[in-house]
Amino acid sequence: MIQGLNNKQKEAVLNTEGPLLILAGAGSGKTRVITNRIAYLIQDKHVDPKHILAITFTNKAAEEMRERVQQQVGMDAGGAWISTFHSCCVRILRMYSHLIGYDNNFSIYDADDQKTVVKNICKKLEIDTKRFKEKWFIGQISSAKDELISPEQFEMNAGSDYYLKKVASVYTEYQKELKKNNAFDFDDLICKTIELFKVEPEILERFQDRFRYISVDEYQDTNTAQFKLVSMLAKKYQNICVVGDDDQSIYKFRGANIGNILNFEKVFPDAKVIRLEQNYRSTKTILDAANAVISNNTQRKEKILWTENEQGTKIRWVFADNAAMEAERVVSIIKDFLKDGYNLNDCACLYRTNSQSRALEEAFIRANMPYKVVGGVNFYQRKEIKDALAYLKTIDNGKDDVSVRRIINTPKRNIGAASVNAIQSFANDRQINFYSALDMGVDEGVFGKAGEKLRSFRNLIEDLKAEAEEVSLKELVDDVLLKSGYLADLQAENTVESQTRIENIEELINKVVLYEDTAAEPTLGGFLEEVSLVADIDSWDSADDYVSLITVHSAKGLEFPNVFLCGMEDGLFPMSAAINSEDPTDLEEERRLAYVAITRAKKNLIISGARWRMIQGETMTSIKSRFVKEIPPLLIEEDRNNTFVPKRNEFETTRPSAGKDFFSAKPYAASADKKQFEVKNGGALDYAVGDMVHHMKFGDGCVLSIDQGGRDYEVTVDFGGEYGVKKMFASFAKLKKL
Repeated sequence: MIQGLNNKQKEAVLNTEGPLLILAGAGSGKTRVITNRIAYLIQDKHVDPKHILAITFTNKAAEEMRERVQQQVGMDAGGAWISTFHSCCVRILRMYSHLIGYDNNFSIYDADDQKTVVKNICKKLEIDTKRFKEKWFIGQISSAKDELISPEQFEMNAGSDYYLKKVASVYTEYQKELKKNNAFDFDDLICKTIELFKVEPEILERFQDRFRYISVDEYQDTNTAQFKLVSMLAKKYQNICVVGDDDQSIYKFRGANIGNILNFEKVFPDAKVIRLEQNYRSTKTILDAANAVISNNTQRKEKILWTENEQGTKIRWVFADNAAMEAERVVSIIKDFLKDGYNLNDCACLYRTNSQSRALEEAFIRANMPYKVVGGVNFYQRKEIKDALAYLKTIDNGKDDVSVRRIINTPKRNIGAASVNAIQSFANDRQINFYSALDMGVDEGVFGKAGEKLRSFRNLIEDLKAEAEEVSLKELVDDVLLKSGYLADLQAENTVESQTRIENIEELINKVVLYEDTAAEPTLGGFLEEVSLVADIDSWDSADDYVSLITVHSAKGLEFPNVFLCGMEDGLFPMSAAINSEDPTDLEEERRLAYVAITRAKKNLIISGARWRMIQGETMTSIKSRFVKEIPPLLIEEDRNNTFVPKRNEFETTRPSAGKDFFSAKPYAASADKKQFEVKNGGALDYAVGDMVHHMKFGDGCVLSIDQGGRDYEVTVDFGGEYGVKKMFASFAKLKKL
């Protein structure tokens, strides 16, 4: 089981007794070590497979591990539990959940089930779900369970905090509802297993005797609850092997606690630590760059990746004038790689945010170069983009029944299927299109109680149609998002997913501005035509040979000969929120993300950025990412196509944003004053320290300070009362001077 392994890998396989921490650097062959170690236990140490528990994070990874172990030992290792945390806990709870008050045939609630339960609770508690979204409550509850915080503890911790008290009330009712329904959510599977072990110690001991050898993969991604579970199981025999890399801990937003791997030896004082530092993936140049970047973190265990691979070519730095030119240069370099004998699937474009894919996708389409958005949806196929375009299509062409039906209840307007069916029946009877039937039926009063809701929607569309004749496309899109309430709905949701959707909408606005700047005679119809042609990406064959477009988070665990790390600018990667955060660990997590991105490359690494990038329709000057500056200059060469321009002010606005305040306006209402939707002057703040301002959520307050950050102004406002002093970015706060 140790043939072909290096000395450190052999040491890890042969150390089977007692706690073991394997710090496995990127590309160091950790999966091979784990599977060989399990096979060694079974075949050489003659451990009964039923005494082995191996936990990983995905069903696919568990299945692959199971297959590799069985290939190694030449026998069925079915007695071993090789599974995810959740699968392991389900098996335990199916046997013993009756001991904590649940029937063993419990249901497992998914995200939609959770949302339904929370929605009903909010209705019962008379909580306004327009202000407090169901997903926000679900996220808060999930975070609490990750930290093993019960509803009672949460309520105590909430104190007098208005928002946390709301969460506590929903959390309490939520758990009561799940108990009544004999159901667990995914977080409960782990929390309730821990509860079972606490109230029934003999059951815990039974499983401690069963699982005498425990291994956990990707240990840096575990949360507090998962850490507690494996600690309890391993307490009796102490034969626990955890494998991970603190330098690749990038899932804090999902609840991952890097302290689990950093403090392993404190929990298990007799732990042996083995570092797998030999990399089999990348060139010396790429590893030297990765080591240089990650060494700037303080929250890590010291390790240095090394390789016997060749020195390799220097890292190329591409600094284009704008995002479109950056994407075109990426395509050009890929064409050069193809001439050198590489295939398209040897190339991957990595980026920090999903919205960055748009410029790349368009460049690949223009070049007739096959690509695939890995682990995501092509830009123009994303729900929020299709929703926004459906509004624009309805404004441009009311005969588009598909678009009208898509948006009639998006966001929620309490227009249900019965109303939609009534409109369709009316349309069929009159032999007219769906929107005309809606328009005519509202005036004729044929839709009964639903009439007023339908009238409000019709008035919204008609108002926007009239506006389309008078304003720019940028202003029209701004008002579509505002008056429909679509943007406010996403903001109220306040989750990682909703923030990503907002970023994608901002990227669509950038596309609108670019179209208006470049089209000879920009029109709404012309824009929709251009987008429809660009969005026609379904014609590609589902062949394996394509360029991969992928976020850095999704790229973890993958590798490519040629990696393009795009958008490497301060404010984008690292993101502004991390740069301006009072918590230094936020920037360290961004640096770990950069480390993950760099170590995906095997042969060639191209890092790119844009001197000017459009943010929310406003072109801003960019500066090279601090992470690029942390790479020793001798490892980097300037791209031959880089051009140098006179130095500009780092924060200079090169194009005023017509929609600077649109994020804070209110959704459409029939009685609304037209002036509240008008856009103010272009870009600079219209308030100063000492001014009174209004925030759509916190109300009126006094500006205490204004600081210029990486890409935005950080404004501190005293709102008094229950909200107190708040710090916020000006572009998101959308404060209005009183």
